[in-house]
Amino acid sequence: MENLTGFWAQWLRPSAGLVTLQWSLLLALATIGGSLCQRYLGLPKVIGYSMVGALVGFAGFSGAPWPLQGISLFMLELGVSLVLFECGGRIPLRWFRHNPMVLVQSIAEAALTYFSVLWLLRWLDTPADVASPIAMVAMAASPLVLSRVITDMRAAGAVTDRSMVLATLSTLYALTLGSAQSEVFHRPGQTLLDGTSAVAVVLGVSILVAAVLSLLMRLALRVMSPTSENTSILVLALIAAGTAVTAHLGGSAPLAALLGGMLLKHLHPRPWAWPRQLGTASTLLTMMMFVLVSTVAAQADWNLPLAGVVLAVIIVRLLAKTIGVGLGNVGSGASWRQAMWVSCAMAPMSSVALLLASQFVAAAPDSGQMISRVALPMILMMELIGAVVASLAFRRAGESTKTLRLLDRSNAPGDRNAP
Repeated sequence: MENLTGFWAQWLRPSAGLVTLQWSLLLALATIGGSLCQRYLGLPKVIGYSMVGALVGFAGFSGAPWPLQGISLFMLELGVSLVLFECGGRIPLRWFRHNPMVLVQSIAEAALTYFSVLWLLRWLDTPADVASPIAMVAMAASPLVLSRVITDMRAAGAVTDRSMVLATLSTLYALTLGSAQSEVFHRPGQTLLDGTSAVAVVLGVSILVAAVLSLLMRLALRVMSPTSENTSILVLALIAAGTAVTAHLGGSAPLAALLGGMLLKHLHPRPWAWPRQLGTASTLLTMMMFVLVSTVAAQADWNLPLAGVVLAVIIVRLLAKTIGVGLGNVGSGASWRQAMWVSCAMAPMSSVALLLASQFVAAAPDSGQMISRVALPMILMMELIGAVVASLAFRRAGESTKTLRLLDRSNAPGDRNAP
């Protein structure tokens, strides 16, 4: 890839730069890959996006530096913030008063995942400053992958709603604790008071921006129609401004967006219609996120000695989430069969995990290489495999109207009884 780029660089002189041309062509290929994946395999488009990004990353694409920085970091944070703001807006805080076991269920699966992965890595003689960040990355499920899977599979029902809530809450825990921990790593050798103040700054800035964002949106909804395109553009502009301000002040932009969406839902409990108006802009950002994640993750140092560690972490993570969801299922209003499919839907990892890994690598350069060697392959594998598992979970739960042609042989083209 580098040789090919160098060969054409002396002739290509695009006004926006060669990297812009490369990303434009890459997104075009990802669009084709996603459409073919959905049309011929019956799988969500996100799998096609990720496969294209992974292939280009393995080929040596240099347009996505690691750790994330500059415009690539901002675009990923913006895409994550936009989706998390919408996910936060789907969680009514009043719901937890009527069904507190859902909150207990989310805490149980997140805590069990973190401590199980941490114990495994420590048992494998992994240093503590490496094991703890990897465990924090493993704790986060991906509401971003789930949202695309749900859209493409046309899923709706109890398992779909419960998995989105649990994935969003696990992301909330991971962003809160991960951002705080990265700030502590960024200031080694300081006193406990200095570390506490750094954590307070991250959380305080994120909460402050979330409050301002939700209040501005609440005021806008008083005079603007939720179904108007202008309202959707205002949402996108405010989230972009909040992302830039939060990062500049030392907070976590995705955390601020997620909290802002939850606060706005509390202040404005009526159903939202404006996310439908985001349309192509939201789709483009989402596709760019998945391509960027897979491209960066594919550039990791893949080798056989670490393959066993990565697979062990993935297996322990899946088991921990399954056991955690099961332990908290008592009194949560869901059947055990539904709890099993919810735990399967918690498998995907994607943009949030990559952001956390990037924060840890930037904050602790000494241990960053070892964190990347485990975290990046895990993220790529669970972005691809996790999306397939989630699709299968929604299908088997009877909440999807789309057929998985790759997994469901009964609906093969030659079967006359296929619907």
